[in-house]
Amino acid sequence: MSDTSPAGRVPAIELQEVTKRYGRLEALRGVSLKIDQGEFFGLLGPNGAGKTSLIAIIAGLNRASSGSVRVMGHDVGNDYRAARRALGVVPQELVFDPFFTVRETLRITSGYYGLRHNDDWIDEILENLQLTGKADANMRALSGGMKRRVLVAQALVHRPPVIVLDEPTAGVDVELRQTLWKFIGRLNREGHTIVLTTHYLEEAQALCGRIAMLKAGQVVALDHTARLVGQFGGGTVRLKLEGPPLPAALQPRLHGAPRTDGRVELHLEDWSELEGVLRILREAGCTVSELETEHTDLEDVFLRIMSEAS
Repeated sequence: MSDTSPAGRVPAIELQEVTKRYGRLEALRGVSLKIDQGEFFGLLGPNGAGKTSLIAIIAGLNRASSGSVRVMGHDVGNDYRAARRALGVVPQELVFDPFFTVRETLRITSGYYGLRHNDDWIDEILENLQLTGKADANMRALSGGMKRRVLVAQALVHRPPVIVLDEPTAGVDVELRQTLWKFIGRLNREGHTIVLTTHYLEEAQALCGRIAMLKAGQVVALDHTARLVGQFGGGTVRLKLEGPPLPAALQPRLHGAPRTDGRVELHLEDWSELEGVLRILREAGCTVSELETEHTDLEDVFLRIMSEAS
């Protein structure tokens, strides 16, 4: 695992041996990691892995049973106000007050952080999230996608250096995804730290420089995204065969059962193995009429790590 911070810089988020118990259930079991300032960091795991509990503790909405949590050097328990001001959280659930307009909602959120005369930044957020046309609309009149945009706007209204996005694109359309990632990408380039939880692993692979994977309340993988994917290498080769059936020597590589049209999928640990596979097929008298390759991606790595983690 790789977990380092540049010398002399306070980590954006620092967790040390964080545990959380709900009665007999141990939701978090000694989670430790550091997220550097300016990172685009992915926090991945299956349902029940402890991601929501961890985010709630980072945000100060819940208390850890043991361990310490700091946001930009501020302890979330002992220095709550400074820690909360440094953080913006986009929750997974759609939570909103139905009695205010979009602009009123953002002004109220600004007031919560003691910010006055924040309309210029509010206007910029509205424009970047394509909410300008809905600024005076009542929250209860918005579609689900528009409400999610407002949640993003609320998390950004006080310009926090650290932004946590909890499943921000769950169930939303392609337009919102593109709009959101364009704006969030800009904020990251300007120095904001982004922490993303998502079940869309293609998003995590494209956006996140480092990734931590959680299972059953523990970190089971932590590294740069490219290294996580690269450590497994290989991928899948799809073939359409004519002639004899698949040789017995290649059966262990088989994904699923061979199809009646002769199509098979074989797993390769490394692409250097492809030549040997083709040689075995030639020696068995099989003719390859079609060949397609697919490299290992983050989803493959995720499934493999989850299956191997105790």
